[in-house]
Amino acid sequence: MLFALSAIKLLSEIALLALLGQGVLYVLAGARRDTNFFYGMLKAITNPVTWVTRRITPHKVADQHVPFVAFFLLAIVWVVVTIEKIRHCVEVGMVGCR
Repeated sequence: MLFALSAIKLLSEIALLALLGQGVLYVLAGARRDTNFFYGMLKAITNPVTWVTRRITPHKVADQHVPFVAFFLLAIVWVVVTIEKIRHCVEVGMVGCR
């Protein structure tokens, strides 16, 4: 159980940081962001998350807002998984949680 929680937490952290980096490069690179190698790399990492978010959000949500929604959904997942990991570690007496 601890391994699964840690894996989900790690994947959500990677996706959160990739979305954050993509947002920073969006601001810094401006209109030329699509030719930026690092922006493309971060976009490749976040494509699965934004694809799932696009599928679960209503069509009234604009496409440019989907990464923001994905970021906040991932943040909620991260908080829930962190709370569950803490609860699990306290429940088993901190065995294997270090």
